[in-house]
Amino acid sequence: MEQYIYNKGNSLWYERCGDYDLPCLTLPESKLVGIWGQRYCRFLKEHRSATYTAMLLSGTLDDHVAEIDRQAEEMLDRLTKQMAAREGVTEALKASDQMAWVGAMNNIRARAEEVVRAELIYV
Repeated sequence: MEQYIYNKGNSLWYERCGDYDLPCLTLPESKLVGIWGQRYCRFLKEHRSATYTAMLLSGTLDDHVAEIDRQAEEMLDRLTKQMAAREGVTEALKASDQMAWVGAMNNIRARAEEVVRAELIYV
């Protein structure tokens, strides 16, 4: 008796385990995403459940969440650099007064994160 059986009707392979034929199903490999992707996925699940379910069932959720994560990281980096340049937070400030530089960069990063949350994640 064969251990693996192919069913042409549903295009699935089955594995014989005792008296049962169990489908050989595997989940697609999920992509690792950062904090922005995780937040976006949680937002979809809690507030846009129909979209979340449709994307999950069609297999496009992981790719979409990974793309949003990539866009959010790029947006955060770009905003941080632009805000730092506009406010004069430079390496010269870092060399002369490290605590002022750290405070200014933390402030800039927090504002940039708020923009990313409002414009890309929680929409």
